[in-house]
Amino acid sequence: MPIPQKMSGVVLADHGGPEMLEWRDDLPVPTPGRADVVVKVGAAAVNNTDINTRLAWYSKGAAKADDATWSGKPLTFPRVQGADICGQIVAVGQDIDPSRIGERVLIEPCLREADGAALDRAWYIGSECDGGFAQYTKVAARHAYAINSDLTDVELASFPCSYSTAENMLTRAKVCKGDRVLVTGASGGVGSAAVQLAQARGAEVIAVTSAAKAEALTRLGAVQTLDRGDDFVAIVGAGCIDVVIDLVAGPSWPVLLDLLRPGGRYAVAGAIGGAMVELDVRTLYLKDLSFFGCTVLEPEVFGNLIGRIERKEIAPLVAQIHLLADIGVAQKAFGEKGYIGKIVLKVD
Repeated sequence: MPIPQKMSGVVLADHGGPEMLEWRDDLPVPTPGRADVVVKVGAAAVNNTDINTRLAWYSKGAAKADDATWSGKPLTFPRVQGADICGQIVAVGQDIDPSRIGERVLIEPCLREADGAALDRAWYIGSECDGGFAQYTKVAARHAYAINSDLTDVELASFPCSYSTAENMLTRAKVCKGDRVLVTGASGGVGSAAVQLAQARGAEVIAVTSAAKAEALTRLGAVQTLDRGDDFVAIVGAGCIDVVIDLVAGPSWPVLLDLLRPGGRYAVAGAIGGAMVELDVRTLYLKDLSFFGCTVLEPEVFGNLIGRIERKEIAPLVAQIHLLADIGVAQKAFGEKGYIGKIVLKVD
């Protein structure tokens, strides 16, 4: 089918509240550069990155929020957000094999190439460049991964951002069979992905969640659940955890280090409980702990994730489905956290 010149979508007009999200019917359809593909978006999921970027949460205090992106560079407006994208390639650049047209793809959210050039510092699609909250998007061909799956576009759109983040944390922390892994924020998109992916590696998973969601986390593969208000050391034991996968941080953070065994590994990719924590450096060096801050994906992570999806080693967790035009409702539901998994927007 011919590609139109204009498309519908949601743009972020500026940093701020949900009122900064605007529906537009006159957005230009992107045209591919030499090494790009254009993807007709079928579905795109909501995640913390969208909310945090809109609120300028990533800024560390700059008056104009000029460091409020993953890369630390200012956001340009209007911006089409959306980092979780499933769709179909409908056009390719001059340097890309035209046989790729028609491929169903998942887009790797962490970009190492854009606008025909390698990036000195990785971008996230939907942040430093336009993403999936519109009918079409453009990305470097290397970041559009063909997917062979009987899952729907909505189900597949639940994977890219959360699951690649979780897989990256597990990869960086070298989680392997027999490891005892504690996952905080385990009912969220990244947390529930980490539970599944760690279990798929043969690790023993302990999930921190609310009592209301404990049974669901057990079904995902957690061998034990802890309530957020529990005394973790009293229940689990000091020095009994090999790896902590942390998405929460906050005031109870020092306890996580008490749980780690000597030589243990700590990986973090979120701070929903609070960004400022208190560290006793003696704990860090006397226990020979390793810390991993995880944002940019290791090169092998997204390809490995595609393989796990195709082999059905992990399952999609779609909590709610909304139309793209109802993004405000979807983001409100996202903020209320009364679900497990992902909230997905139907675009096509």
